[in-house]
Amino acid sequence: MHPLIKLVIQRLALGLLTLFVVSLVIFISIELLPGDVAQQVLGQSATPETLAAFRQKLGLDLPMHTRYLNWLGAILQGDLGTSLISGASITELLSERLYNTFFLAGFAALISVPLAVCLGVITALYRGTPLDRAINIVSLTAISVPEFFVAYILVFIFSVELAWFPSITNLSHDAGLGERLHRTFLPALTLTLIVTAHMMRMTRASLINLLALPYIEMARLKGASPARTIVRHALPNAIAPIVTVIAINLAYLIVGVVIVEVVFVYPGLGQLLVDSVSKRDFTVVQAACLIFSATYILFNLASDLISIASNPRLMHRK
Repeated sequence: MHPLIKLVIQRLALGLLTLFVVSLVIFISIELLPGDVAQQVLGQSATPETLAAFRQKLGLDLPMHTRYLNWLGAILQGDLGTSLISGASITELLSERLYNTFFLAGFAALISVPLAVCLGVITALYRGTPLDRAINIVSLTAISVPEFFVAYILVFIFSVELAWFPSITNLSHDAGLGERLHRTFLPALTLTLIVTAHMMRMTRASLINLLALPYIEMARLKGASPARTIVRHALPNAIAPIVTVIAINLAYLIVGVVIVEVVFVYPGLGQLLVDSVSKRDFTVVQAACLIFSATYILFNLASDLISIASNPRLMHRK
């Protein structure tokens, strides 16, 4: 068996084991949340008999380990269950929300990844100059400021003062691509400002470390320009750490959209998660958390494989 294929199988097995542990943590954590689903649905006027019958109907009267095994078995069969509040299929509830979240994350990624790599190359090329210092100050500021604060500042500037973009993201089913991009620009810009700084600084640090190596000095002695030295000789060898941090930030674009979606009332998976927690709709919360966890694990797996494929020496422990 090829070593890379063997490595993929090992990482997939490790990812499945991690996802199993995460599912157990999610289920136990939700069990510890305060509140009674039956009381939430039936109201304060419900009698003990109706509450008991409702709990039996939903399977809430079963032991915790039995409910976990039933939930896990249904997931393995592709059934995410039904909502405790509305009784609708969770798959149907998540389908459109998941598409909206991935659209927002993809929109932000299309802006942030090329921007971060270009800024990283520029700051490495002109390191120590006022341009490098200015970009680093802006990036450190973007890292330090919370997402919701960045979102409110953008809303104040672009929605209140300039009236260029809506402050609330209302997406209709028949919205075209242009309208969807216009309405999701502010949430995407918020995510871009947050994740670009991390990717840019990693690109800069990786390139600066490579610029001190002998083969880079040889390229300079042969007459290569600074730009060609970085883009042609240093950047290909810095792919592994850059891809790793890009993959982690792409995972964050999907997993970390909860706050941004709440601020802009964006109809995505994060907004659905917050609404389900407030309504004690635990089955929806479990499914959303599991999807977020699986996405993060898959992106980390992809980053490891891309890093190893770009640098085969990482396959060997020594």
